[in-house]
Amino acid sequence: MNLPQKTVTSRDGTTIAYEMSGRGPVVVLVSSALADRSDTRKLAQRLSGSFTVINYDRRGRGHSTDAPDYSPDREVEDLEALSDALDEPVRLFGNSSGAVLALDAANALQDRVVRLALYEPPLIIDNSRPPVPDALPEQITRLAAAGRGSEAVKLFFRSAMGIPPLGVAFMRLMPGWSKSVAMAGTAAYDLTILQGVQSGKPLPAERWASVTAPTLVLTGEKSEAFFHSGAKALAGAFAHAEHRVLPRQHHGSVAMASQPIVDALVDFWK
Repeated sequence: MNLPQKTVTSRDGTTIAYEMSGRGPVVVLVSSALADRSDTRKLAQRLSGSFTVINYDRRGRGHSTDAPDYSPDREVEDLEALSDALDEPVRLFGNSSGAVLALDAANALQDRVVRLALYEPPLIIDNSRPPVPDALPEQITRLAAAGRGSEAVKLFFRSAMGIPPLGVAFMRLMPGWSKSVAMAGTAAYDLTILQGVQSGKPLPAERWASVTAPTLVLTGEKSEAFFHSGAKALAGAFAHAEHRVLPRQHHGSVAMASQPIVDALVDFWK
């Protein structure tokens, strides 16, 4: 899709760039770590037959600007600015760490978010995988600030995502590696959003006590066990939430715009 770029200004003056496509109820796509709106263009295209789709660059990525003194609250304000520009309630879809950001936004914006769909929020609430080290955000920030973005991305993939060394070595040969390196500092943003939910301790459901939107939590059948246990716990924490497992899907399915994900979203949002 060759769509014109639009922008909104967030509360702290940060410029948030986005593309808008389709017609119908408004859907906002919230991307994962080390991703910009190019990673969700296929998904946006497939959803635009049924919805008005807002595909945006989170701050510090793509064509959006950034600001010092990062806080997850600023990213919630970015979504608030997008909602204000559209002047109507929105449906949110968050992928991976973006799913937790979408949850935080729904908690803060309440009735301005009418439906919430989450794909594989990376919640570590038991011993199904090791916890993420508390010091990791600071380590990544320090590496990125020193111009060692490639090392920062490597550390994120190894320590946060649990990708083995051989897998990371293969990823470094792929064309997308340089794009990830350009966004290396933002990996610490996602880890900050995820603080408190990747420790191996029970789900802190009270963090989202004000979420009222009906919520769909999706996991892929082929994904790691911790995604499934986290999704079940999250769906079980809210009377208005449900969990579905999508056959043959995995953690990378959103970028591929897999049709089962699209079908589940269309069914739920309509």
